[in-house]
Amino acid sequence: MSDTKAVPAIGSATSRSAVLGAMFLMATSAIGPGFITQTATFTAQLGAAFAFAILASILVDIAVQLNVWRVIGVSGQRGHELGNKILPGVGWVLAALVVIGGLVFNIGNVGGTGLGVNAMLGVDARIGGVISAVIAIAIFLSKKAGVALDRIVVVLGALMILMTTYVAIVSQPPVGDALRSFVLPDQVDFLVITTLIGGTVGGYITYAGAHRLLDSGMTGPEHADSIAKSSVIGIIVTGIMRVVLFLAVLGVVAGGVALAKDNPAGSAFQAAAGEVGLRLFGIILWAAAITSVIGAAYTSVSFLTRSTTSERTRNLLTIGFIALSAVIYLLLGAAPAALLVFAGAFNGLILPIGFTVVLWVAWRRRDLLGGYKYPAWLLGIGVAAWLLTLYMGYASLSGLGKLFA
Repeated sequence: MSDTKAVPAIGSATSRSAVLGAMFLMATSAIGPGFITQTATFTAQLGAAFAFAILASILVDIAVQLNVWRVIGVSGQRGHELGNKILPGVGWVLAALVVIGGLVFNIGNVGGTGLGVNAMLGVDARIGGVISAVIAIAIFLSKKAGVALDRIVVVLGALMILMTTYVAIVSQPPVGDALRSFVLPDQVDFLVITTLIGGTVGGYITYAGAHRLLDSGMTGPEHADSIAKSSVIGIIVTGIMRVVLFLAVLGVVAGGVALAKDNPAGSAFQAAAGEVGLRLFGIILWAAAITSVIGAAYTSVSFLTRSTTSERTRNLLTIGFIALSAVIYLLLGAAPAALLVFAGAFNGLILPIGFTVVLWVAWRRRDLLGGYKYPAWLLGIGVAAWLLTLYMGYASLSGLGKLFA
């Protein structure tokens, strides 16, 4: 079999599907079990004031993804390929960080699918995790794995948003307070904002959509504007899910209900819509977890391969990655807390290292962009976001130091 892969014709149905899939792969990779728990916990902690943190994180996410998608899309090369062209070895360091972090978090994602099946159907969480891993593997066994991947992330992403919107309506949140808090919050928690940013554009998530975009054929300087539009829509999809989940939980918290510490989101859904709410939470958690399983596996493998690697080879490696995650989950029952902290520290380093590569290409390596003149305003907001990623990286290293203390 040839090592080259067929690129869909630009403007074809397959190409459009891949672009839509790239947007939703980025969004659904960010919307995982941790995303749901974080949102519920911070809403209970800050109330309506959490709205400002959401808005601030969305703006930073857009600044990051606009640059990442444009540089990778215009250059037509993956993040680690660009890294190695700037300074040999940097790309492989980035790849190692992504793969190690992706594997550890994927153990947690498989566990999340099990918990979702348990809440949805009452099935044992381990059995649910194995069944979900088999479903994810089946996607990559398909002869049209790329099309299957794009369709499932779009369908499950839309399903999560619709179901969460229903619960948000039922919970009757104080929408006026939330709207006011988007611009005039009662309190601002910088740590919460950086935590949200790390959860939506940190680790492998930074590259999930951008690497999928390369398969769409929409690459090169002539597609810079379309690439930019796609990246913003992907972040907006993530933002919509964050906002409706925030409103769903806010309605419950504002009503005086104390959320369960071990399952804040599940208890909020149950308080808002009773048994139906709990089942809906199970479906949403499962959808969030399985799309994160797919996104983590797909993106991690994209850092182990090149643009010229055949689709069959990439699919087999992705299957192996998911199977390994599921086996470790079965052996351990969950990703140990210390491992999650360790992987979280890795994720905190991925963004500043990878984003430095992206901005350097934008600023100094016009040759890698096909002669494309990079917009100064975009580079400017990228540098501002980059400074924040340096702080986040420092915080991650501090966390890693405490782990080994």
